[in-house]
Amino acid sequence: MRSTNIKPISYLKANAAEVLKHLAEQREPFLITQNGEAKAVIQDIASYESTQETLALLKILALGNREIEEGKVKPIADVARRLRARKTSVK
Repeated sequence: MRSTNIKPISYLKANAAEVLKHLAEQREPFLITQNGEAKAVIQDIASYESTQETLALLKILALGNREIEEGKVKPIADVARRLRARKTSVK
């Protein structure tokens, strides 16, 4: 984050439309301060959604790794055999 993207809350209040335009065009977040302390980060919706999707994928990977560590895995051949058996019994 560039230092030019660190703004006090008063700047955000006075220039909300300009900040939103910058967010949409540059896709760089703003750090909002209050009384000299960092209080919030504001970003465009596309960046936010991308971040949320990335976090969801990382959570899925972490759950998968935990299941592997706990030995909750099955050989692919066994899974394929069970799926084929289920498929033929449904017909």
